[in-house]
Amino acid sequence: MSNKTGSTPPPLPFGGTGGTPPPLPPGIGPGSPQDVPPEPGTFPVDPATLPKAIRDEVLAPDPVAIDTASEELKDGQNHCPKCGATDIRQRPGTDLLICLYCRNEWHGEGVEEAFGLGEGLDTLSGTIVASGAQAIAADASHLMSFKCTGCGAEVTVNTESNMTARCHWCRHVFGVNEQVANGAVPDAVLPFRIKKDDAVARIRQFVGKRRMFALKEFKEQFTPENVVGVYMPYMIVDGRASAEVSGHGEIKTREYTRGTGNNKKTYYDADVYAVRRAVDFTVDDLPLESSRERSKLDTKVNTNNIINTILPFDTKNAVKWNASYLSGFSSEKRDTDVEALRPRLEDQLLSIARHQVEPSVSRYDRGVRWEEESLDVHGTRWVAMYLPVWLYSYQQPGSGMLHYIAVNGRTGETMGSVPVQHWKLLLAALTTGTFIEAIVIALLLGSN
Repeated sequence: MSNKTGSTPPPLPFGGTGGTPPPLPPGIGPGSPQDVPPEPGTFPVDPATLPKAIRDEVLAPDPVAIDTASEELKDGQNHCPKCGATDIRQRPGTDLLICLYCRNEWHGEGVEEAFGLGEGLDTLSGTIVASGAQAIAADASHLMSFKCTGCGAEVTVNTESNMTARCHWCRHVFGVNEQVANGAVPDAVLPFRIKKDDAVARIRQFVGKRRMFALKEFKEQFTPENVVGVYMPYMIVDGRASAEVSGHGEIKTREYTRGTGNNKKTYYDADVYAVRRAVDFTVDDLPLESSRERSKLDTKVNTNNIINTILPFDTKNAVKWNASYLSGFSSEKRDTDVEALRPRLEDQLLSIARHQVEPSVSRYDRGVRWEEESLDVHGTRWVAMYLPVWLYSYQQPGSGMLHYIAVNGRTGETMGSVPVQHWKLLLAALTTGTFIEAIVIALLLGSN
């Protein structure tokens, strides 16, 4: 193939073979911020140029951790401070732990006093997360192994179903006290105060008042002795926030009727006002369920909402986590992280804000309709805690509906759902209605 001499042809346009690319815009290319990662602690974009919501998130301080782990319990053994034995139980009806060997008793350390969790509400800033409330790792194992210090054997505990185990060789008792990232070990526990016999009596009394309308199968199978003591996982949240609400309020100026007989109607005249309120407030120990299963409030399938009706709990009396308190009880593992619970927290904070401003709008006798709401959360503190609940369940035949009766393990507050025979309710309603109508007719005839 021969070469021809002559003038050099012009370069091809950019994109063609042999073309020369145009110069890069400033700020990109080798050595630019897009190519070289920023220095630690720096941010490549001026936050002042970002939208407010993004800017606030960027400038927010990183979550601060509170380490609530007990160093003395990390080997899985809770030793009696008097004799060193490991067979430890909660003394029923109290917050005390008792050694089953020497009968020594002692009280667990209060979690608020130990870590200052009741302090600084007015100055909360950013997000503070206790170590037991850390994010759950997807690959965290449910199995935990301990080396027995008594005989050297290896003991495995499945945290899906148990938090304590006994060495099969020397009978030492182990408890899962190390805060692994599988949600099984919280920061604190609120021990049971209500004994099982008391819970059984309360459930029996609750059902007895509703027995007349209860389903026949339920009455035949009702065995309150099957009630189970369960430690439920909750996040206990402290918070500092500001909120603004605005809308319209009405003050009635006149009330009158028009029409006659069945066509009579009542009318109101009212003055309408624009209403706006702002409030700064703090919350102390707000409980949020941290189990996805218990958060499912589908009333066609279960009555999970019953559990929230037995609030509040005296969370100020919670003690540092110690698996010995769970001996003889079951527990449900936390499976929801802080970030997943934020929307629910914000809903509750707005509800609190509306309640806070209620006294200031009492003059609007026709009510206030809030149309716009805004919330600014300045700081939160999250602590994972087990709360005690006595739980009785019954699955309704046919529908599969799961009914619960719950007893607060501290106060004894009882609430539940009893499956009823609807025809009995309807008959009672019709009978009551007929009785009331008869009284009204008799009064009318007497007046005439």
